[in-house]
Amino acid sequence: MTTPNLYIRFLKLLHILDSKSTIRKLDSTERQLLDSILLDDVDGNIVLVGDLLRLTPLGSQATLHGRITNLSKLGYIKLVTQGDARRKRVMLTTQAYKHFEQLSGCIKQAAV
Repeated sequence: MTTPNLYIRFLKLLHILDSKSTIRKLDSTERQLLDSILLDDVDGNIVLVGDLLRLTPLGSQATLHGRITNLSKLGYIKLVTQGDARRKRVMLTTQAYKHFEQLSGCIKQAAV
């Protein structure tokens, strides 16, 4: 069996990136939510809080709501009221895009 060297280098670079960050490290649910929002955004889909609350494999609605609130407080997403106050659109912020650029940089660096 071969060692997954590229992936190991990538994980080490992520660890370095996390250790240098002054922002609280995202947990796995928050990372998965951000990834889901990014993929929908790239596909041109509007993401509502209700859409994310239906991602039950990631956790209960209460857990997901708490993680969405955390992502908003940390500055990765902003919640914009759509029509009535009960519908909120989830939008990635500049900080979120910078985060994804840093991850992309880690992938590039690991591949060298």
